Amino acid sequence: MPAAPQSSRTSIWEWAQVALLVGNLAWTTLCLGGFRPETMVVTSALNALLLAVHLLARAADPGNAPRLNPAGWWLLPFLAYAAANVLWVTPVPWLGWRDWLGWAQLLLVFWVVLNGVRTTAARTVLFGGLAAVAFVTVVLACYQRFVHLDWLMLGRLQADQFIGRASGSFGIPNSLAALLLLLIPPMAALALRRASGVTVRLLGAYLALAFTFGLVLTISRGAVLALALVLVAWPVFSGRGTRRRRWGLAVVAALAVVAALAVLYFSLPKVRERFAQLKADAGERTRPIMWHGAWQIFRAHPAWGGGAGAYNHLFEPYRPARYQDEPLWAHNDYLNTLSDYGAVGFLLFFGVGGGIAWRLAGSRSVQSRDWLDDPRVAGALVAGLAAFGLQLFVDFHFKIPALAMAFAIVAALVVQRGWPPPFGSASSQPAARGLGLVAALGVLLAAGWCVGPFYRGEALRYAARQAVNRLATSRPTPEEERQTLELAHADLSRALELAPRNGQAWSDLAYVLSLEARTAPARLIEVGREAELASARALAISRVVPEFWIRHGVALDMQGRPTQAGPDFAHALSLAPASASVWFYYAFHLSLNSADPGLALAAVEFSLRLDPGNAEAQSLRQRLAFSRSPP
Repeated sequence: MPAAPQSSRTSIWEWAQVALLVGNLAWTTLCLGGFRPETMVVTSALNALLLAVHLLARAADPGNAPRLNPAGWWLLPFLAYAAANVLWVTPVPWLGWRDWLGWAQLLLVFWVVLNGVRTTAARTVLFGGLAAVAFVTVVLACYQRFVHLDWLMLGRLQADQFIGRASGSFGIPNSLAALLLLLIPPMAALALRRASGVTVRLLGAYLALAFTFGLVLTISRGAVLALALVLVAWPVFSGRGTRRRRWGLAVVAALAVVAALAVLYFSLPKVRERFAQLKADAGERTRPIMWHGAWQIFRAHPAWGGGAGAYNHLFEPYRPARYQDEPLWAHNDYLNTLSDYGAVGFLLFFGVGGGIAWRLAGSRSVQSRDWLDDPRVAGALVAGLAAFGLQLFVDFHFKIPALAMAFAIVAALVVQRGWPPPFGSASSQPAARGLGLVAALGVLLAAGWCVGPFYRGEALRYAARQAVNRLATSRPTPEEERQTLELAHADLSRALELAPRNGQAWSDLAYVLSLEARTAPARLIEVGREAELASARALAISRVVPEFWIRHGVALDMQGRPTQAGPDFAHALSLAPASASVWFYYAFHLSLNSADPGLALAAVEFSLRLDPGNAEAQSLRQRLAFSRSPP
């Protein structure tokens, strides 16, 4: 069907949507990509407002609103399936809802851009805003690399493993690289586009060089190789020119890529170090461990998956002894989706996404409205998406809200060109208008009553746990420790008022109570009962998290009930048999039996074999060895 005729006038409603999109993208990107829950309090509120404005725009002026693009409907079944997975499959529902909200906001941005940002001026400002945000991240990356090596946004310090690599406003260099992958090809295409004016072409060339420089600063092997593969393969699949010419261009591109990599390798020591590490590890050292765990989870739950957001905890049975990090995600979004949502969820998202790509590739009538629809620029946008998609094999970009939003914006712009909506306008019937108003109100109410409190509760929990964790790495005075624990206790109590189904918050409360008991030994049994109740609430929400069983066992030990606590530690070990921290807690529990410290010593020795650097385990081993020494 032919597309609906487009109005050249940009309405105030459309400008409002563009402003919310660009503002939210800038906010989320500059706040470590939205990784922290306190950032998502604002991000989710702005996204809810964006959807409400979009619905109100269609209700206020339906005569000028085109019919909805079918591509948006194609992805909604995945969102419904993912919600059902959280309700009936996942063993960690609070993590499942957080994961679902990430997918929902990705698809929300895709839907709004696809159906609500359609005029040339609005599309240009939106894409320009995305480029401006990326440019700011490159400037920050330069500051980080050349001025302050351990600097991060929000007053944080860069992790030691990333020192010397730039991450800009993100916490991880690979995240910055992913954002730049989306923009390097279209900026290069804009610079080569003859129809553009001199100023525009120079701006495109400058930004392409700036983004490429930023990519080099990240020293992201996966991103560089993904971009190289796309640049080499693109001439072959672009469909332009004869087959001989396309293959010739591919060879030229391959030689150019090899030359560029050689220059980087011989001129930058950090690049040589990264690629030498790749050779020494015969590829990757830790990622295959995480990939293997994800594949094993999928094999155990092939249809529906292990459950939304459950990867980090279901990974434990497959953890090898040599790997003691907390993975969070599988570092491969395709495998992560398979492990969490099974084959059904994978096909509903990536399968449907592939179907949309196939539909676009076979489209014969292409709607051309502006420079973004120029074949060269549109092809370059697709190249950026392809490079981003290749890097998903080694990273978790869809779990970073800013990257998910950027991907959704570029994908929607591409789909708009190749798959225009059917001819006609939205219904102008009063019932349709009323439905739009009700839907907008429902979105705002859901954000205020459900989504906002969820993120606020998690933000309070996260901050409290971070403060408590810092006690272990610092040397606070007794008064400083007491104040920190009191504040953490208050924050966790407030967090549970906002989100009472957050199992981790209940477990963290039990942890804080066990630490508070050290400052008030006279109340040990009383505080132990409170910790038991909190940990029991955590176990009522999820029984697959080893830490929840440990907190329950510790609470029983505090009350002088070690016999009842023993099965809790044993269950934690059955869930995480290769976790050094679980073995340490088990050893500590056994050490309470002073009559026979042999079992405790054996357990702590095994914990240290898994993690030789654990200072608490070293101290416990020393104490146990001293207790066994003859007088």
